[in-house]
Amino acid sequence: MKVLLLGVGMQGKAALYDLVRSDGVQEIIAADRDFDGLRAHVASRGDGSKVRCEPCAAENPAEIDRLVAQGVDVVIDLLPTRFIASVAEAAVRHGVHLVNASYTTPELKALAHEARARGVALLPEFGMDPGIDLVLLGEAVRQFDIVQEIITYGAGFPEAQAADNAIQYKVTWTFEGVLRSYYRAGRIIRDGRVVEIRENEMFCPEHLHEVDIEGIGRLEAFPNGDAIKYADLLGIDTASLRNLGRYVLRWPGHAAFWKKLVDLHLLDNEPITVDGVNVDRRRFLAAIMEPHLQYRDDERDVVVVRVHVVGTKGGRRYRALYQVIDRRDSATGFMAMNRTVGFTASIGAQMLGSGELSARGLLSPVRDVPYQPFVRELRKRGIEVTSDVRAEG
Repeated sequence: MKVLLLGVGMQGKAALYDLVRSDGVQEIIAADRDFDGLRAHVASRGDGSKVRCEPCAAENPAEIDRLVAQGVDVVIDLLPTRFIASVAEAAVRHGVHLVNASYTTPELKALAHEARARGVALLPEFGMDPGIDLVLLGEAVRQFDIVQEIITYGAGFPEAQAADNAIQYKVTWTFEGVLRSYYRAGRIIRDGRVVEIRENEMFCPEHLHEVDIEGIGRLEAFPNGDAIKYADLLGIDTASLRNLGRYVLRWPGHAAFWKKLVDLHLLDNEPITVDGVNVDRRRFLAAIMEPHLQYRDDERDVVVVRVHVVGTKGGRRYRALYQVIDRRDSATGFMAMNRTVGFTASIGAQMLGSGELSARGLLSPVRDVPYQPFVRELRKRGIEVTSDVRAEG
């Protein structure tokens, strides 16, 4: 198959590495704004025989269209989220399948019917979180007749010995994107009641809890967007749910730091005018902080994906736990975040290009990605999924 990879940054480099080493992929077009940097990276990896590098001025929709129109089977879109619509529109227009690692947008939903009519699959939310967590969630829920509780976690953070700065966090993603996720409304179900969480409330103490992860230690958890939409995707009546939530994990104290910044309006959406210049608050913070939140070559990050489901089957109560714990690979240099996002996007592209994923239109990892084949592909890449389903009482 022939794959177009748009965006060869932190996660894109891992996706490219995986595509090059996959027998089913014959040709890769890798496109990035930093064309010279991309060519140097490909040359340093010795991947030139399979990879053709292209410049990508993504701000120009015609440039996206030109790249997609080159006879590719699948596009992996790892560009900034503001380009989701133009990439998806070009993919549908040219009859090309699409994978990205971002949340489903209204623009993707609007393209669902046309994509299905043209025989195109759009697979968003296929990275780490969202992505791996959603495939695990779909499989866990299928173990039950009635689901009563769903709690999921997805996170990337430094190992304890690398968490040596004021916020015990270092960057494996665009930090501006992290800050956007730190000011986001959400919905959970707590003790049988829907709880609406406003943008400035996610770090409030009443929305936090702690969890112990074997081999890592105690972490704190705060809400991660709208959990209820995934119950809808799974066909679960929320009236039957006692608890439902999606959460981010960090070292204890992280939420308290960011609550202060939220309370001081440093993460507000509206720009602030300083000496006649409009300043985006999050871009300003990211520009200041990101250079001081970098990993050293000898430091590792940790990714945790954890899905906990409680319910009944055959009238008996069961508890299911599905989990991934991954760390930086010293042999390749890829961070756990790079691996779990980039490799997953590559797997999705290959499953679409080979026909292993046959559904068309707008897909969801929750219901459309088969669990066992996906887990086998992760295992080939050294990413292990563990599962434990047991009766209670």
